[in-house]
Parts: sequence; C-alpha cells; structure tokens
Amino acid sequence: MGYLQFDKDQLINLEYSLNREILRSNRSGSYASTTIIGCNTRKYHGLLICPCYKQNQEKYVLLSTLDVSVIQHDQEFNLGIHKYQGDLYIPRGHKYVRNFDTETTAVTTFRVGGVILEEESLLLMNKEQILIKIKLIEAHSDTLIRFRPFLAFRRIHDLAKTNLFANTKYEIIKNGIRSKLYDDLPGLSMQFNKQVEFIPTPDWYYNVEYLEEQKRGYDFKEDLFVPGYFECPIKKGETIIFSASTSESKSPSSFGTIYTKEKKNRTPRNSYFNCLKVAAEQFIDRTEEKTEIIAGFPWFGAWGRDTFIALPGLTLTTGNIGIAREVIDTMVNRMKGGLFPNMGDFQNPAFNSVDAPLWFFHALQQYEKYEKNAEIWKTYHDPICQILNAYRNGTSYNIRMLENGLIWAGEEGKALTWMDAVISSGPVTPRMGMPVEINGLWYNAVCVSLEWAEKAGDKKFIKEWKNIPQLIKKSFIEVFWDEQKGYLADYVNGDQKDYSVRPNQVISAALDYTPLDKEQIRTILLVIEQELLTPKGLRTLTPKNENYSGVYEGNQEQRDYTYHQGTVWPWLLEFYVKAYLKVHKKAGLSVAKQIFHGFEEDMTVAGIGTISEIYDGDPPHNPKGAISQAWSVAALLRIYEMILDLEQELLHIQ
Repeated sequence: MGYLQFDKDQLINLEYSLNREILRSNRSGSYASTTIIGCNTRKYHGLLICPCYKQNQEKYVLLSTLDVSVIQHDQEFNLGIHKYQGDLYIPRGHKYVRNFDTETTAVTTFRVGGVILEEESLLLMNKEQILIKIKLIEAHSDTLIRFRPFLAFRRIHDLAKTNLFANTKYEIIKNGIRSKLYDDLPGLSMQFNKQVEFIPTPDWYYNVEYLEEQKRGYDFKEDLFVPGYFECPIKKGETIIFSASTSESKSPSSFGTIYTKEKKNRTPRNSYFNCLKVAAEQFIDRTEEKTEIIAGFPWFGAWGRDTFIALPGLTLTTGNIGIAREVIDTMVNRMKGGLFPNMGDFQNPAFNSVDAPLWFFHALQQYEKYEKNAEIWKTYHDPICQILNAYRNGTSYNIRMLENGLIWAGEEGKALTWMDAVISSGPVTPRMGMPVEINGLWYNAVCVSLEWAEKAGDKKFIKEWKNIPQLIKKSFIEVFWDEQKGYLADYVNGDQKDYSVRPNQVISAALDYTPLDKEQIRTILLVIEQELLTPKGLRTLTPKNENYSGVYEGNQEQRDYTYHQGTVWPWLLEFYVKAYLKVHKKAGLSVAKQIFHGFEEDMTVAGIGTISEIYDGDPPHNPKGAISQAWSVAALLRIYEMILDLEQELLHIQ
C-alpha cells in the first residue's frame, strides 16, 4: 500500500472520507482541491481555481467539479457525488470506488460491474490548466464515457446562484467547447485529446450543499451551471484526457505528452519528509511581477507576518535559496513607512502588523546562514534603517520606542500582534502596550543590525545605535521578568502587567539574540511544558485561565474568540524546540524528534500530505482551520533541520 493511499472501506465511509481533503497548487496562484472521495464540502473546493487579474488578483472557482459516467447497455453509472438537502447524496458514485492514491497525482480506481476505470488528475505547473485522465482498465462490453462539467465562475469566498446575467452560450473549439459565464472573468476552455461529441443540455443544478460551510455558520448552498455533456466511446486499455484551462489549446492531441512530462517531474510523496517538502513548495506564488508566500490554503492570501516567519522553513531548508531572495525583495518593494503589508489585496493592503517588520530581520538572519555571500548590509541597508528609524521615532498605530528602549504599540479597536482576532466587542487579545515577543524581536533586530553594520564598517550607524541593545536588555528584564513566577509577562501597559501564561515569551527565548539568560529560558520552558505544550503545538492560553477555550468550533465569532484563547498552533513549536536545544543541547535531541515525528500521522488526516493551521486545545487535539498552513509546514521543516544539525554535531564529537 502506498504512503498516501486509501482503501474501499475508508472511502465509502463518508464520515471518514469527507473529512480528508486534497490540494495542489500550480505555484503561481491557482489551485485544485476537493475531498478524497471527490465530493466538494467547501465553497473553496474546485478543480480549477485561478486568480483573476481583472478582479484585483482575487481567486475564482471556474470549474467546480466534473462528473464522469460509464455507460454500458444504455445504462448510465455516474461516478460523481454531490450533497443535497437532508443528507441526500446524488449521484452516489462513492459506492463504486475501490482505491484512492495521491502519492504523485490523485488516482481513483472505480469498479462498476465488470468495468474497472482509473481517473487521474494533474494541475499543471505555472499554468491555469488541469488535466484529468480516464483509463479503461477492464471492460467486457462496448463502453461509452460521459463527462458533465459543473461551472461556478465566482469568487472563492462567495457562492454561485442562478441568475439571468450568466451567459449560458458556448463556443465550439477544437475537440471541445469554451464557456464564459461573465464578461469580466476568463473563459474556460474544455477540450479532449481526441474528438468527442458535445450534447448541449444547459441547466442549473440547485442547492448543492457544502458541509464545512454549514458547520462554520456560513451560507452553504450553491447553484452550479452545467452547459451539457461530452461523450465518446472508449476501449479497454484506452486513455482519454480532459483539459480545463483559461487558454485554448491549439493541439489538444498533445495532452498525453504534456501529462507524462509533468508527472515525471513531480516529487513523489512517498515519505514524511517528501510530503513536507512538496507541501512547502505549494505555498509559493511566483509570477513575472512578484514572488509571494501564500499563508494557507484554501482561503488565505499572502500575509506579511506569515511570510517572514514561514520563509526560512519553506525555502531555505528545501534548498530554494533563490526563491527566498525573491520573496524578500517582493516584500521590500511593498514596504511603506517602515511597515510591511500584513493582509488585504494587492491594491489595498493593510499595514496593521507591529511584528512583520521585525520578523523581516529574523528572515534575513536565516537567509545569511545559507547565502554566505549575501552582503545583507549592502543589499538591504535602506529598508533596515527605515524600519529601525520608524520604530525609534514612531510610526502608524502608535508604534514607537519609549525612553527605556522598549517598543510600545497599540490603538483602540486594533490588534497588531499575531494574536489579531477581532469580534463584535473588539479585539479578543488586544495586548496594547509592550508585547513580550515584539520586544524580543526588537532586541534581536537591533543587535543583528549592529552585527551587519560592523561587518560592513558602517561607523555612523554603529555610533548611533551601539548603546541601544544594553538599554533594551536591561529594561526587558525589569519590565517583563518575574523571578518568583519564573516566566515573562505577556504584555505590559503602564502599571498593568498581564501574566497570563501564553506562548509568546518562547519567541523571545528562542531568537539568535535574546535578552534572557539560560536559567531564565529553562524556567520559562518548564512553565510552557506544564501548561501549554501538546503533541500538536503550543496552546495560546493555559487551561488554568478562566478565559481558556479548548475546542475551536461554532460560528465565526465563537471561533474567533477561541482562536488565541487556548487553540493550539504548530508554528510555535519551531521556537519551543530552538529554545529547548539552547538549554539542553544534545540531551534535547529526543524531545525534538518526538515532536517532529508526532505529526507523521497527520499526513493522512485533514489536509492529505500537509499540516493544518490549528488544533483544538483539548485532547484529542483535532485539526481545525485551514487544511494546509505555511508556517505549520515550515516549523516542522525547521525542526527537522535542527535535528539533522545536532546529529551531525554529535557525529563529529564521536
């Protein structure tokens, strides 16, 4: 049995198969995603989802799904599956499924009586095109194959509804048709590698339901348009390839050659590490104009904070140093007032992150370790100084350095740190004042800038900043450290010191430059181990706190409340492990390995071959949120790198 393979018993059990999703990106903004059984359970699912440059690069679901039917003796056996009201699944194609394997491509094997059929799909790299290959393995009678495309043509966050504005006409093209439901969206060319017959039977399929949207408290019913169906005979051993693309192919007979070439270049997900490596590559969004990191699938965009935190794990540990540089340069080009865009679309970014600019320094530190001739100071002197001066002199959202050298930030109604959930009553964890990880990052940023300046011989910068690190370090300990408690305050605002046990302090402990000594780090780790550490990450709040919420569920407001009030985040483990190894060194190797290997079971849960955004704070720590998150995957790759480095060090000692 393959590494990512599922059998008949697992697949026909909808409670099992509908909770396991697959996703592939084309590395330039498009993706395909559904469940392992082929039934869409989210509005974010679809076989071809592309950015639309006329619509501010927002992603649109063009092809929702494709029903494939086997016809013998005038009887049609539809292999598709859609959910309708009342837990009604029509058609019930899952009962014909015998096997699903997604090691290299997504391959489903069906059996209908004496017919054995293989369906395989491949989203092409850097193209808005998906190829679906049908191969007839076994048949004892004349067989027809019917293809019925379901079109959505809507934004990923919306749902399609029947309307009078949709252009239901089609254009005949070579071996297929072209549909364009709305003028401001790209057309969809649907073609085959051989001649087929198209039978126009335009119709809307009403109230297709999406289970996950219903659970999340959103509208969950959609109307999908089917322009008709394609039909052609197929012989035993024959292969038919269907293509859906935003561009018309002039030589559809070449689909088979393209398919073979693309598949040959894919890294097989036949091991835990290869799954993480492939998952890491999925987050890269690279075009002629930019190279970005998608924060998570299926609904996130490119977020500044997530980009810099995830960048070392996604690119450097996998050997993609050039991509790392491209991402950094893309972000630098979008910097404004010493801040990086945190979220929002490309035309209207929001700069509401106090930590993204400070994570920029951390990303550069890691980049320099791989690119020895990086000349950081020469290349990035201007943005480095812009950020430091903006924080020292003051910038948006009251971000400014106080007389004690620490950074104060905040504005009523705003949440500027990574704990940024906002509900109707305001930010859940506003943390206005001096957040602990922000000041740890600030200390690291100033220290490493002085290191770079010294290498470059920039005496002017050194003279201006040389006394700041000692001031920050002294104030950091005075303001945040509590000797009796043995850990740091989460944030401080005037006389108010919040000693809620949260994981943010571990970031300050793990950074290359930290104001903490080893004994302080050791006691912090003890508190975190006792109250926050789980096999899937660190809780965002100790269960001992009255505000703790251990299960991430309910409507948007209920989930947003829980998001940072107990929910577990895997990305924090990178910093926990790094801090742990600082203190325990080789004795910490077993702990690092246990944490890393503890996620291998997740390769066949939730997002197949990848790591989820978050987990419940309460056991059994079920995966929740986005099915594939950049900094979750990045953290595990960084931990794996730490393990390899330590093992190599031990080998040399022996």
